[in-house]
Amino acid sequence: MTYSIRPITVQDVPFLWEMLYESLYVPEGKEPFSRDILQDPLIAKYVEGWGREGDSGFIAVNEQGQPIGSITVRYFDQENKGFGYVGEDVPELGMAIIKAYRGKGIGTALLETLFQDLKAREVQQISLSVDPDNLAAVKLYQRFGFKEAGMVGTSITMVADV
Repeated sequence: MTYSIRPITVQDVPFLWEMLYESLYVPEGKEPFSRDILQDPLIAKYVEGWGREGDSGFIAVNEQGQPIGSITVRYFDQENKGFGYVGEDVPELGMAIIKAYRGKGIGTALLETLFQDLKAREVQQISLSVDPDNLAAVKLYQRFGFKEAGMVGTSITMVADV
């Protein structure tokens, strides 16, 4: 399977909304979330107003140039915490891959690209929030040095040194 990775542009924002929806973990056999959930301010904050200072990330595209996955980092603050918030100087990671393309190494490639970019920008740490039942994601993040730092609701907050 051939794909490439490129930086996010403003034209990718509609795809980021799609990936935000994809990133909401639904256990096997359970009803998916209503798309209205994207209007919930606690969820929408991950994409709304994309392009502010510190926002960055990458898009994986297939050989036809269609986006198939994304990885983003965004900074939050004490007044507007993300689910994986650990501090104002630690960006929060969001990642999703279209279902048909999962398990093909794209998540690993996106994480490698992101970590290189963060190192170049001298970012020290990165955090995320993941459902503990999403074992594939948890294992992937652990391979990149993410360690459990707490729980928010039913999700694990994980942190990694860049």
